[in-house]
Amino acid sequence: MAARSEIDLQKLPAHVAVIMDGNGRWAKKKGGLRIFGHQSAITAVRETVEAAAELGIRFLTLYAFSTENWARPAHEVTALMQLLVHTIRQETPILLKNGVKLQAIGQLDSLPVSCQRELAEAIELTQKGERTTLVLALSYSGRWDLVQATRRLGADVAAGKLRADEVTEHTIAGYLSTAAMPDPELLIRTSGEQRISNFLLWQLAYTELYITDLLWPDFRREHFYEAIREYQRRERRFGKTSEQLTVS
Repeated sequence: MAARSEIDLQKLPAHVAVIMDGNGRWAKKKGGLRIFGHQSAITAVRETVEAAAELGIRFLTLYAFSTENWARPAHEVTALMQLLVHTIRQETPILLKNGVKLQAIGQLDSLPVSCQRELAEAIELTQKGERTTLVLALSYSGRWDLVQATRRLGADVAAGKLRADEVTEHTIAGYLSTAAMPDPELLIRTSGEQRISNFLLWQLAYTELYITDLLWPDFRREHFYEAIREYQRRERRFGKTSEQLTVS
């Protein structure tokens, strides 16, 4: 397991995204209900956010609730929303202490009013955080993000604000919900599942994937450090050869 001291602070990813998976399986192994796993995952979230802030990772995006998660049993969704409200309220003072600015992406208007209210308040309170921006992906899907971006872009073309032949990759990126941040350079996924689950589909085009068999409630800051060290061991070529990188 990599120690904090083994990390090269000059080669940090600017943006780390995390698919927090395995809460239900963790709870089942412990003989508890699925919501027990979600409750137990709060420590993993706190330690990951603190580790990112300590290192100076500029952006940390957590896939907290997908569009597809609305299809789960109603009692679980209700419990998750209640937990979200409680957690935001509980963690906001810690975010302030650690210099973390909170943001959120997704179909936020689909969240219960109480969640929207707590989220908006926490975002407002933490706006002066300068160490790390924590982005919660809530009621989010990568396909939704592309659809909403395409609709807005198309509307601007129809209104004459933009010509179709002016549209580039950079243009499209500017209409996504993540327009204000760089694409993730590292994606961490727990529970051993080897898929991206409709998360940041455009943005993950050249992201390094780090998959661990750990279930999310067991994830701790030392595991985050190990993911960063693994990222730093890799050669990011973006289609070039190793020799080209050496020359440049």
